[in-house]
Amino acid sequence: MSSEVALTPGPHDDEPAEHRGGLARRLNWLRAGVLGANDGIVSTAGIVVGVAGATSDRSAIVVAGVAGLVAGAASMAAGEYVSVSTQRDSERALLRQEERELREEPEEELAELAGLYVERGLDPDLALEVARQLTDRDALGAHAEVELGIDPHDLTSPGSAALASMVAFTLGALLPLATISLVDAALRVWVTVVAVAVALAVTGFASARLGHAPPGRAVARNVAGGFFAMAATYAVGSVLGTRIG
Repeated sequence: MSSEVALTPGPHDDEPAEHRGGLARRLNWLRAGVLGANDGIVSTAGIVVGVAGATSDRSAIVVAGVAGLVAGAASMAAGEYVSVSTQRDSERALLRQEERELREEPEEELAELAGLYVERGLDPDLALEVARQLTDRDALGAHAEVELGIDPHDLTSPGSAALASMVAFTLGALLPLATISLVDAALRVWVTVVAVAVALAVTGFASARLGHAPPGRAVARNVAGGFFAMAATYAVGSVLGTRIG
């Protein structure tokens, strides 16, 4: 079997950068839940500790924490919906372009797909045969998966992404809110700080492992960021509480 079509090493020069990468998107989805929970922990801990610095009134602290949880979860959901909707629109635009190229330049697209399989280690003749068979079965699916990193039959749902982000944030936010609400006034801030530090260590470790990064630095950065947020808001709450009161 001989290759009758000249193989090209990858995407056309005039094709967008998305043709040359799409793997980072998968990693981001794996980490989204952990990072959403992390945001919920830090932001809600900052709010409740800040209010605790201004007043010992449990009701005020709980109201502020619940309001922060609701606002943060809604903001995360809206932001994720907009972000994923934009991403989905871009993916659809890329798929339409790929469909047009398959109609107008079928031989060039076949050569491009075969060239990508050669880059992955296949023999040129085998790569061309694989490209032909996949193109005959599902041309758009084959090209989109290899060139764009997109499954045209399973595009991300903005609604599902928004819901997942909202749930992750809410679960994270519940920890500092529950801790500071249930512990006695004399210890509530310190117990909350410890609980938040442990939770941030867990989310930092999980995020690092999902990203195949050294966990030590990620945990240290995460915990340090949480300490800074709580210290800053507690200081602000203490100053404002004293002056306003």
